[in-house]
Amino acid sequence: MVAFGKKLRESQIQEWQGYYLDYKLMKKKLNRYTQQIEVGTQNRHLVLKDFSILLDSEIEKIVMFLLQQQGVLASKLLNLGEQYDSVLQQVDGAKIPELQEAYRSVGQDLLRILSFVEMNAIGLRKILKKFDKRFGYRFTDYYVKTRANHPYSQLRQVCKQVGVGAVVGAISRNLADLQDFQQHCGNYISIYDQPAFSHPDPVLDSIRAAVNRLSNSTSFLHYLGKHALLMGDDLQSPSEDHADDGRYHFMSLLLNLANTFLYMVNTYIIVPTADNYSMTLGAAATVCGVVIGSMAVAQVFSSVYFSAWSNRSYMRPLVFSSIILLVGNTLYALAYDLNSISVLLIGRLFCGLGSARAVNRRYISDCVPLKLRMQASAGFVSAGALGMACGPALACLLQTNFKIYKLTFNEDTLPGWIMALAWLIYLLWLSISFKEPSRVTTENIVPRESNSGKIVNISVENGPTQPLLSNSKAKQKDGDGDTDCDDAEENPTEIQKPVNSIVSAYRLLTPSVKVQLYIYFMLKYAMEIVLAESSVITGYYFIWSTSSVAIFLACLGLTVLPVNVVVGSYISNMFEERQVLLASEILVCIGILLSFHVLIPYSVPQYVSSALITFVSAEVLEGVNLSLLSRVMSSRLSRGTYNGGLLSTEAGTLARVIADGTITLAGFWGESKLLNTTLVPALVICVSSIVATCFTYNSLY
Repeated sequence: MVAFGKKLRESQIQEWQGYYLDYKLMKKKLNRYTQQIEVGTQNRHLVLKDFSILLDSEIEKIVMFLLQQQGVLASKLLNLGEQYDSVLQQVDGAKIPELQEAYRSVGQDLLRILSFVEMNAIGLRKILKKFDKRFGYRFTDYYVKTRANHPYSQLRQVCKQVGVGAVVGAISRNLADLQDFQQHCGNYISIYDQPAFSHPDPVLDSIRAAVNRLSNSTSFLHYLGKHALLMGDDLQSPSEDHADDGRYHFMSLLLNLANTFLYMVNTYIIVPTADNYSMTLGAAATVCGVVIGSMAVAQVFSSVYFSAWSNRSYMRPLVFSSIILLVGNTLYALAYDLNSISVLLIGRLFCGLGSARAVNRRYISDCVPLKLRMQASAGFVSAGALGMACGPALACLLQTNFKIYKLTFNEDTLPGWIMALAWLIYLLWLSISFKEPSRVTTENIVPRESNSGKIVNISVENGPTQPLLSNSKAKQKDGDGDTDCDDAEENPTEIQKPVNSIVSAYRLLTPSVKVQLYIYFMLKYAMEIVLAESSVITGYYFIWSTSSVAIFLACLGLTVLPVNVVVGSYISNMFEERQVLLASEILVCIGILLSFHVLIPYSVPQYVSSALITFVSAEVLEGVNLSLLSRVMSSRLSRGTYNGGLLSTEAGTLARVIADGTITLAGFWGESKLLNTTLVPALVICVSSIVATCFTYNSLY
């Protein structure tokens, strides 16, 4: 792999060389600014002004050429449209293949334009990041804010595929119509009525892939994929995709999704009865916070060792997880007859130690082929959401009381016994059906070289499974002797290596990433407060039964998938993700404010509506937050033990631990003050996250 300056030169379309971003010139400018500031012959204000003027000039050059090329394509499509009408009027099937090839030729021209835009967008992002790193400024925030929001913005033409959609639509529609016309002798159905090709056209597939990379597509599957921090690798070659096919095993994927589902059921099945179980064993009702949170405490540590273990194996950690969860649930159920709160807590700690979500994520990222990865990622998120809803719903059905020998089976112990049986069955299924995939090491990965005569598919964002840019040397000299080292936050010699320590991972966290992780912490804290204290709050204020609490929690869980459908399919296409992010944070804040018990009697409508607003807003926020996190996070945090998925999991788990601890601590002031006492820190954290978002808002693009 080569540094970006050389990569740009190799990937340029020869006859368009003069219209690309002059990355080399701007690097020289940065070096000159550095020298001038060091000797005191240049002040920083003039540097900002001069570099802004240079960028404006470069972007204008790119945009004017881009508009010219779009005009050329539009002219070609108009001419082809006349030929198309003539073919339809004459019903001349012999000319259809020739016309199809002409449309495909225009499609190839469009691919050249998309590659041109993509390379310039990458170059612009790189030079802005390099400027911020070199001078310690927030220049990127300033430049994007002043240019992107201006009514005559030219920056949008580079960062968004303005005008390309119409060209893609024209090529797609006419190729599909010609194909259908040829097959049905004139009695064809329009692409708008039947959009699927009977035989997909490779040119259109390439165009769609390029457009999706350039626009960071927000379709439902892509949205859920980002939600799971399991994005596809846009740089993956066909040969590598076939290699993934060799490692892929459908039943193994299904077992990973089943593990995700069962673990979420295990997490939430005890929530409706945890307070009653605690009181039965002689503890206060608010100790339910510790009972629920002890699982999260253990998960903080288990996530790390499972993530490290998945570097070597997938099956062994899943087997270990199942055994630990089997033991943990058995101890949880036995605590009743042993009359021991300690056994109860140890059982939940064991359940937390069995959290293998890091393995589930890793399997999808490493072993599922690119063409199926988004569906698998959506399945991962859906399995978790379904488990979250099924847990309380299952608890609602376990309203019975009987004994077998000296073992008691009632609403408190049955969740433990049922989950122990479920994990035993899962362990047997796993042993029989799971296929351990072959390990692929980084030494086997051969860097792909680009040929000057071919279109190079390069992602606008650094993909999470493979870095976009790399270099085999620490610094590479260009033709004029200046260094060609382009990764602002990463040493090029290390860019392909995974992060192997928490310290190294922390050093790669930019302010934007830190804020997104803090937002994730906030939303998980707010959700845990709503869920974990629900049985205590509703029992104190409304005298709800266990079944009522379980139904309420199940209904909250059932909102997860519909909310993701709406956001992923509609809202994210109507608004920028950062706009949805900020609006969702404000709604979470409103939900928390509405939850407070102040003066007037606390009512069921107030509690239900405030909890629904908080929970649903947090769900919307989680998807958008992780989507943005997948874009702003360093490519080095994509693999290895300390990857982006682990960091987000740790942030969320830590939030749950603190929230559950807050509930237990607040219980010392009595159940009457529990609600307001737990909501105050949630409100403070939420407001501070909104402030932090505003400070980094312009870097979220």
